[in-house]
Amino acid sequence: MITRIVRIILAMAAAVLLAAAYFHAQSASVMTDAAKAFLASLTAEQRQQATFDLGDAERMNWFYTPVPRKGLPLRQMRPAQRQLAMALLSAGLSQRGMIKATTIMSLEDVLNIIEKGDGTRRDPDLYFVSIFGTPAESGTWGFRFEGHHVSQNFTIVDGKVAGSPSFFGANPAEVKEGPRKGLRPLGREDDLAHALILGLSPAGRNTSIVDKTAPEEILTTNSRRAALKGQPNGLRISAMDARQKEMLHDLLDEYCYNMPESIAQMREDEIQKAGNNIWFAWSGGTGPADKHYYRIQSPTFLVEFDETQDNANHIHSVWRDFNGDFGEDLLAEHYRSSHK
Repeated sequence: MITRIVRIILAMAAAVLLAAAYFHAQSASVMTDAAKAFLASLTAEQRQQATFDLGDAERMNWFYTPVPRKGLPLRQMRPAQRQLAMALLSAGLSQRGMIKATTIMSLEDVLNIIEKGDGTRRDPDLYFVSIFGTPAESGTWGFRFEGHHVSQNFTIVDGKVAGSPSFFGANPAEVKEGPRKGLRPLGREDDLAHALILGLSPAGRNTSIVDKTAPEEILTTNSRRAALKGQPNGLRISAMDARQKEMLHDLLDEYCYNMPESIAQMREDEIQKAGNNIWFAWSGGTGPADKHYYRIQSPTFLVEFDETQDNANHIHSVWRDFNGDFGEDLLAEHYRSSHK
């Protein structure tokens, strides 16, 4: 009987490992195929604009505001090329993440109306594709899809995929008027966090709230390497009851499953390995219209969310890996192995 149970456990473990290997390979393969298809559709001039060496400093020059960018913008692509560019983004995100990305991009039309613009600054086609290195399933390369409030950075190393920094923002966070009134692209990131802070005991809430005033921006902004001064603060997950822990994990899952299965599972693994070394911190008010900020921090990853600008109707949110942004940990291991 014991032998049979052991065999069942071993079989289940093998199945999990095979599934994990499949998802890793599948994501790298899909991204590689999508990148090759996109590049094959470009003219020589467009390809020169869209491609960089893997070691080019531009790879880590990411941002999420409407600033001048390198890469090839959607507005300079033919319709078929634009579709292939969006297919490449789709290869890097889950269905959930893709819906958020395209909805956020569509808010440029809303902003253009609010600001009475001419469409040159607020443009849903002002998003740029950049490919670093030569796409190959077992090689080392990367790509970025970026524009206002969307910055998704991917690095592929020997069939493994890193997907950070991963930034989503929304302005407006909630459309207040017009035919799209009530639209909230990042509503779950906000609502799940509010449910958690309000679901804590008074003592737990007091520990979580580290500042009565929320910062005006996520603290790591667009730094090339995620870094926060001092030790983590706020409420440690070990001080939460079972229901509160479940609420925190639900919030983390929202960030994990913006990504395809391979990246989501790697993030879930980081959460599991962190165990009790996870802190939840809140700044600002806890009312639905209050300016607020939260972060979830562990030794390996960081989530930040800020909703303070434009009368608390403008969101910036990001997932970062302290050692794995831009695939630095994967690349370091690759170079060590190659050197050996």
